Amino acid sequence: MLSGMKKFFKESSKDLKRIDKWVGAVNRLEGEFERCSDQELRRMKERFTNELNAGKNLRELQIEAFAVVREASKRVLKLRPYDVQLMGAFVLNEGAIAQMNTGEGKTLVATLPSYLHALRGKGVHIITANEYLARRDKELMGQIHEYLGLSVGLNISGLNAAEKRAAYAADITYGTATEFGFDYLRDHMVFRREEKVQRGHSFALVDEIDSILIDEARTPLIIAGKSSEGAALYEITAQIMKTFIEDADYEVSIESGSASFTDQGASKIEGAFGIDNLYDLEHQELLHNVSQALKAYVIMKRDVDYIIMDGHISLIDKFTGRVMEGRSFSDGLHQAIEAKEGLEISAENETQASITIQNYFRLYDSMSGMTGSALPSKAEFREIYQLPVIEIPANNPIIRSDERDLIYRDEIGKINQIVKAVKRIHETGRPILIGTTSIEQSEKISVHLGRVKIKHQILHAKTERDEAEIIAKAGRKNEVMLATNMAGRGTDIILDEAVRNLGGLHIIGTERHESNRVDMQLRGRAGRQGDPGTSQFIISLEDALFNYYDREEMDRYLKKIKTDETGLVVGPAPDKFVRKVQETVEQQHQSSRNHSFKLERALNEQSEIIYAMRDEILDLKTERLHAILLEYIEKYIRRLTLKYDQENTDASGPSALIEELSFVLPSLDWQESDFRNGDVQLVEAKAMGALAELKPVLDIYQDDPDWDDQVRAFILHHIDSNWMNHLDEMNGVKEGIGLSGYGQQDPYMLFEREALSRFNLLLNKIESEISVHFLEFMKSNQEDDGAMESDE
Repeated sequence: MLSGMKKFFKESSKDLKRIDKWVGAVNRLEGEFERCSDQELRRMKERFTNELNAGKNLRELQIEAFAVVREASKRVLKLRPYDVQLMGAFVLNEGAIAQMNTGEGKTLVATLPSYLHALRGKGVHIITANEYLARRDKELMGQIHEYLGLSVGLNISGLNAAEKRAAYAADITYGTATEFGFDYLRDHMVFRREEKVQRGHSFALVDEIDSILIDEARTPLIIAGKSSEGAALYEITAQIMKTFIEDADYEVSIESGSASFTDQGASKIEGAFGIDNLYDLEHQELLHNVSQALKAYVIMKRDVDYIIMDGHISLIDKFTGRVMEGRSFSDGLHQAIEAKEGLEISAENETQASITIQNYFRLYDSMSGMTGSALPSKAEFREIYQLPVIEIPANNPIIRSDERDLIYRDEIGKINQIVKAVKRIHETGRPILIGTTSIEQSEKISVHLGRVKIKHQILHAKTERDEAEIIAKAGRKNEVMLATNMAGRGTDIILDEAVRNLGGLHIIGTERHESNRVDMQLRGRAGRQGDPGTSQFIISLEDALFNYYDREEMDRYLKKIKTDETGLVVGPAPDKFVRKVQETVEQQHQSSRNHSFKLERALNEQSEIIYAMRDEILDLKTERLHAILLEYIEKYIRRLTLKYDQENTDASGPSALIEELSFVLPSLDWQESDFRNGDVQLVEAKAMGALAELKPVLDIYQDDPDWDDQVRAFILHHIDSNWMNHLDEMNGVKEGIGLSGYGQQDPYMLFEREALSRFNLLLNKIESEISVHFLEFMKSNQEDDGAMESDE
């Protein structure tokens, strides 16, 4: 839907001049609305709604509406939105991304455009980076909306269907991207229209939009069913992997995050299972299993990619350090990790429905977002989402000092310098935030700080429940906090006055991230709203970032470097080299996202067709359901006739056709002798006659209140089961599509062609299965009715 939007902003200085005039207009109304009573402010909702219904658009109302919300904020929260916050609100209202520095009060900014868009009565979704922020913002900022007569809902995991429907029925709904996406998928698995929870996709306002639409874009949302097969096999292969040796039995590609068996490794597996060739087609399932076991063993790292909580594997979002609620690894990888860790093997997931974050947000009629770090990805936002990025000036000048990176040859040199820097700054009383990229790294540095008796707090996925309390203390004198990236988004570190006088918060980054945007967010924890502060990255050439870089180029640079006695790299041009590596890795990830987007485009279009089919079935009453069933059976008969008319030129044609049609119309009295000269058209005519006689039989069920639900469930079951199989097949096809062309052919065109061919087969198969099994379903239903009558 977003692709068709006309964008108002052109990302130029003229935009800011125009917005500044609008801000001035809001300011001129401030005195007028200050004189309004509470009731008069609430009644503005009714007036605005009437004007929208009369034909006005949102832009014509935005100045007055924002003046109303500003006054409500002053009365309810004692907060008056700054002029720059109004500027951000105007950008959001027009469907663009507001780049606003951290600490500029983006959460309050969101209240203005969300109020105005909610007046249309279609629902506004405010997307936050995690459930903690969703709950906090709903409880705090929701007070403004409720004061003005709007309802506010909270959509988080763990709610039942009725609670979710209530959350979505509100004028404004706060929640996380994953929960909104999962609800969309679940809504297309229901068997009754009233079981759905969402009510459309009108307007989404996304906080920390780059984290959600860029960083999470490569991770699809998957609804999975359970299959208990293969638990013992995972345990066996996990034991085999423990005997494997790198380079001898397997090889690892850190850049691509993959591992493969050597000939020796494959031979060991063949010997263990008593087979001749692991790569034979008949051993495809075993190959998949041992490949996932190998990935679990050598690629997936505990306290980096996942943690163990309460005896279960929980995924870690590498960009935020948070637990990814409700997520599990797919294609048996989750079970392989459980086997590796000696945990109980859970039921394996079978994909029932999936959507990427990219495609979910493209469902909205309009969307906007805010972040402190969108500019590095503005081209990608424009290309994928048609969202321009507008930079909003800071309310107060940024006086934070960003010191030059210290780059060490090895990790131990880096850690020694981090501890040294923490000791030096800690002695001044200034608070320190040490940003890490994984739980493993946080805990390693914690050990070293403990050895020099520096008291500190740790914030990561294992301590997420204590986040608010830990963050509240982080700006106090003498505080030292170790945090994964979860502390870099959406959280305020408030400084004591004494701390401001000492120089403010000091940030230490322990690794350069795969994305410079995340580094920007970490730095932005200090120096908010004109506060003093400093930041510095202390990294090493052994950090994870450099594993993604070309190995040969890395080795060439390592041979040339010069270091001092502490291991600090002093040449050649270490800062320039690190920037080059980070930019290269960012480009690789962007290419990966574009690759995923292009492959998913065809599947997304197919899912929309399948979901439209489901929605049509959900809405149909008995007569129309019967018509569709008869239409499916008629099409099936004609396809079979055409098949045998083309394939058989002798008298065997009618015989073979009759045999297949006997599954569809088992009660028909076939007399093959009636059909002479191999004329399959006569067979078709008799089948059509029998089909016509089926209609009055179906009419008997016209007044049966349970019949609709039973037929609907029957049809939806065949749509869903075949769609699941299709998704599995297409996942296999996707794995075979590389970024390079095959025989100078566009791989994406090849994929789309293959996807279309298989999708047409899928549609035919759905209709065929429904046709073949419907009379059997009817017979079963009649028998059940008879059994019930006899019981009575």
